[in-house]
Amino acid sequence: MLSVADAQSAIRAALQPLTTWELVPLSEALNRILAEPIRAPFNVPAHDNAAMDGYAVRAADLTPDQPTTLTVIGSAFAGHPFTGALTPGSAIRIMTGAEIPHGADTIVPQELCTAHDHTVTIPAGQKAGQHLRRAGEDLAAGSVALAPGRRLGVAELGLIGSLGIGSVRVYRRLRCVVLSTGDEIAAIGEPLAPGQIYDSNRHTLTAALKRLGCEVLDFGIVRDDPQQLRARFTDAAQTADVVLTSGGVSVGEADFIRQLMSELGAVHFWQLAIKPGRPLAFGRIKNAWLFGLPGNPVASLVAFAAFARDALRSLQGEDPVAPAESIPVTLAHPIRKKPGRQEYLRGTLERENGALVARVAGAQGSGILSSMTRATGFIVLPEAAGDLPAGTTVEFLPFAAVF
Repeated sequence: MLSVADAQSAIRAALQPLTTWELVPLSEALNRILAEPIRAPFNVPAHDNAAMDGYAVRAADLTPDQPTTLTVIGSAFAGHPFTGALTPGSAIRIMTGAEIPHGADTIVPQELCTAHDHTVTIPAGQKAGQHLRRAGEDLAAGSVALAPGRRLGVAELGLIGSLGIGSVRVYRRLRCVVLSTGDEIAAIGEPLAPGQIYDSNRHTLTAALKRLGCEVLDFGIVRDDPQQLRARFTDAAQTADVVLTSGGVSVGEADFIRQLMSELGAVHFWQLAIKPGRPLAFGRIKNAWLFGLPGNPVASLVAFAAFARDALRSLQGEDPVAPAESIPVTLAHPIRKKPGRQEYLRGTLERENGALVARVAGAQGSGILSSMTRATGFIVLPEAAGDLPAGTTVEFLPFAAVF
């Protein structure tokens, strides 16, 4: 069986990101991947300005070791600069963000000053150039504000808007087909026949894909019939960049996914040293990548988080694709484990005596989806580890980092 790390490396090595882009309004660019650099068309800030409310003065007018009284000759506000020049022995009342008046080189915070009629007294100890924001201090004109491959979040959209840019080039959305396989799977709304269960995987996978900004195409449920599967796979491969299936990849007689992948494309691997989720097929069918995920609901989500998520981000053009960050924690109780597979247990975090400790949340069967709703992340146990006593340091992968 392939280790988790080796499988992740094999997937990364196989993928070629999208190169097709489209121009979208800034209002529609949230969660999209930038396809070209965003350059500052002007200096940010555009001019020297005040970092605090106070008084703009000339440092040369200030006596170093005693207070200095200056004449206040005007005011400067953000958007309404003082139009004259600062003369020796004078000061300008200035607000945060206002352009520095010509001749001024220092801002003295208002709480340090004593104002009386048309004068202000500045205490000793001020430093020349203090509390100024220089033009271009944030971004110089022509510099790269955001590099291609950046996922556009709230802060990125704000930055682009501050540069007066109303539309951006982004990579097109990744088209992903989702389908479930198995005679035992029933669609929501249908009566359950003996031995059947309702399909949850299409809904969890669709939600996870939408979080990544993918375009999702629902191909429904396909029965355990090679001809139906072949026809649906062929349609999916002509429609999508990626096909995600759940079920049909183990060693059962009715598990046809790997066979069809071999006929229509190639299987890169299909058995991994992971629990839950050992049967996972990765490869191609015609021009589409395929992730054949396990059928058990929790195993399907584990496999998506461990393998499909970052692969999809890479295919979208996101660069760099930083892996989800886990947190070192200690086990609150012992855990039994056999060496040989990297295990993902549903767990919760608590703080005890100032340290983070992890506890297993509910039953850990790969079909028990309810324990996912009681957990806040995965407790990740190394492949080589055996039984782990309480107090062992392990990694905790928050759900918020992967779903």
